[in-house]
Formats: sequence, C-alpha cells, structure tokens
Amino acid sequence: MTYLLDVNALVALGFLEHEFHRRVAAWVRRLKSNGGATLATCSITELGFVRVLTQAPQYGLGVSHARSLLLQLKRAKGVPFAFLLDDQDISRPPGWVKTGRQITDGHLAQLANSKGAVLATLDKRIPGALLIPEAKSRE
Repeated sequence: MTYLLDVNALVALGFLEHEFHRRVAAWVRRLKSNGGATLATCSITELGFVRVLTQAPQYGLGVSHARSLLLQLKRAKGVPFAFLLDDQDISRPPGWVKTGRQITDGHLAQLANSKGAVLATLDKRIPGALLIPEAKSRE
C-alpha cells in the first residue's frame, strides 16, 4: 500500500521536536515491520514541508536546511518513499469540499486515490483518508 503523507504528517515525521513526531514515527515503524508499504510525497506536500519549517517560529529553519531535511527523510532507511506526479486539476474537487480550508485536503485525497494510494493524515475530518493512529505507550 502507498500512503501519501499530508503536510502535517510529513512535518511530524521529519521534525523530531514536532508534537506528533512520536505518533507518526511509531506508525511508520509498524508499516516497516509489516513490510510492503510505501510513503509518498507530491509537489504540494514537499512545498508545504519547506514552507512550514521556514515560516513557523517554533522551527526557524532556512529554506536550504528545510529542503536538506526533506531529502534526508526521503533517503532514510525504513519505509521507501515515492513521489506522486500531480496531474489533477481543480475542475472536479471531491463532493465533500465546501470551504476554502478543505481545498488542499480534497485535492490531496483525490490525488492519492487517482494513484491507487491513500492519504495519511493527522486530521480526522478528511473523508476516505487514513487517520494515523495514536502511538501506543510502549512505542
């Protein structure tokens, strides 16, 4: 199975001090132990990763540092990464998209679906997406 990480999940995985790093890292470890899973990014999630790490004061990274961190994450041993080419346009957003705050989520869910993947997120409000489960206490 291929899981397209949304921006928040990608940032949580790639930044050790993120409040949800432990949760996402534990999920990735479980994927690795079960074998056969691939994590995916796309232009939107990679750009979002760099944007968040450079604009949010709690991270305070420069563009080249954030980009380097992303590249290291994608090359790390563990679950392999894939890059999904985004060939979706705005002409047919999912029916549940009703507000501007849902546009990117809807687009990413639709992109994942079109590529035979599942959007993996920390946001429980995205229909059809996989909500990354809470980390178990011993993980």
